[in-house]
Amino acid sequence: MKLILELSGDHPFIPFEEVKAIFPVYAQNTQVLIAEIPSISTLDRFAYTHAAMTCLGTCPADQESFIQMLQDLNISSPEHFCGRVKKMADHGMETPSGYLERLIGYHVKGPVSVSTPAKVFRAVVAGGTCYFGELIWELDRTPYHARKPGNRPFFHPGVMMPRMIRALVNMSGAMPGEWILDPFCGTGGTLIEASLIGCLATGTDADPDMITGSRINLTGAMTGTADARYLPFPDESIDHVISDLPYGQSVTIIGDGLFDLYQQALSEIKRVVKKGNKSVLVTHQDIRHLAEQYCEITGYYEQRVHKSLTRRILVIK
Repeated sequence: MKLILELSGDHPFIPFEEVKAIFPVYAQNTQVLIAEIPSISTLDRFAYTHAAMTCLGTCPADQESFIQMLQDLNISSPEHFCGRVKKMADHGMETPSGYLERLIGYHVKGPVSVSTPAKVFRAVVAGGTCYFGELIWELDRTPYHARKPGNRPFFHPGVMMPRMIRALVNMSGAMPGEWILDPFCGTGGTLIEASLIGCLATGTDADPDMITGSRINLTGAMTGTADARYLPFPDESIDHVISDLPYGQSVTIIGDGLFDLYQQALSEIKRVVKKGNKSVLVTHQDIRHLAEQYCEITGYYEQRVHKSLTRRILVIK
């Protein structure tokens, strides 16, 4: 089914890329995608999609076009409904949101209930276009909060939040039943998020304490102590690698320093991942010049965490 997806504004690219890696996309605008989604339940895998609507119509972002669209749609609702409007930063529509919501209530035939609606008709205005549909799904952030690193039985500082990890798994194009490897698995955050969307997750780490901790955080985790420069997996046995590479603070660094570790780990990732499949790596320095010696870089994104830390996200194939 064709759906309008309202995306998070937390990052200019990552919310788009995690959807585009999984499902076909027809149109894109500021915090908005129109995508082909097979079922509503599949939306639960996305970390930075806030809401989804049936795609009832689109129009230019002006009041006259909006009214004409509502008239042409001629919608009837036997259930109580309300209208909601969300304007993005570049919406370009002068009509106030409250007035647009009243127009929805006027033109949709049926009983209106602002406080307890059974249906919500929602307009999202972005980049000079109005997207209109019936709200059918919203992100539940509660499970992500419950999985925050500080809430896990085993905690180690400096790890990524679950929503970001989930987005990275999605950006690899990983599907249920595929093997995900994190060769620097730490406390097991990647393994947890990959497992929750039905992937088969395995991890290694040079630090035995991290392996013990990952098994505490994910009961039955398939993890083991190993050197990422010499991974204990056959050639082309892994579907995707998703990993936050170490950078020297409170982590175990093996070999002749970071450059040696990164270089040999990239060689091993190339060996164990099936040809043509995508992997996603996070580093804290730009290693594109090194990565391109071993693979094709299909995406590069930066995320500023604080003044002394910027994550570099590489999508490689």
